[in-house]
Amino acid sequence: MDRIAQIQRITGETKIIMHLNLDGSGKASVETGIGFFDHMLNSFARHGFFDLDVKAEGDLYVDSHHTIEDTGIVLGNAIAKALGDKSGIRRYGSFILPMDEVLVLSAIDLSGRPYFVFDGQFTTDKVGDFDTEMVREFFYAVSYSAGMNLHIKVLSGTNNHHIIEGIYKSFAKALDVAVSKDDRIRDVLSTKGVL
Repeated sequence: MDRIAQIQRITGETKIIMHLNLDGSGKASVETGIGFFDHMLNSFARHGFFDLDVKAEGDLYVDSHHTIEDTGIVLGNAIAKALGDKSGIRRYGSFILPMDEVLVLSAIDLSGRPYFVFDGQFTTDKVGDFDTEMVREFFYAVSYSAGMNLHIKVLSGTNNHHIIEGIYKSFAKALDVAVSKDDRIRDVLSTKGVL
């Protein structure tokens, strides 16, 4: 059975419609109005082997904050919904991803208990029309709306484009591992019996 979620979120600031298939092949169709953000979400889908459709309309005349943050909320909700009761999943996933001079670690526990730790810095305010400070805000929103413990650590790197892209790709690879099934796990990987 495919693990699929369709989520719609409409506020006074944004309208976001998302379709996520955790058991996809890496196909994406993304329209947020923020070119670099589209590129990052496409990279997330491709490298995590997720099928992702996103249509986001936001108050970009203000800035990119609401559009990016709310897309993170919707993505987290979609991950949680697609996972269902989480039976059979590995739960934990981590990946250290190199991208040129950049090295990024992402580690995930799909515990149902949200927690987010981010260790990374940027030397520019923007990459294209994407505010670099929104990297942290996006992943904070994903982790809390998915009920995910997420740690992201930039181990090395100087180019801001490479750092951000490395973060999105390493997150995708770690999530791919965490949501994958393991035949040895009959219910959920927890002594509590629930995640």
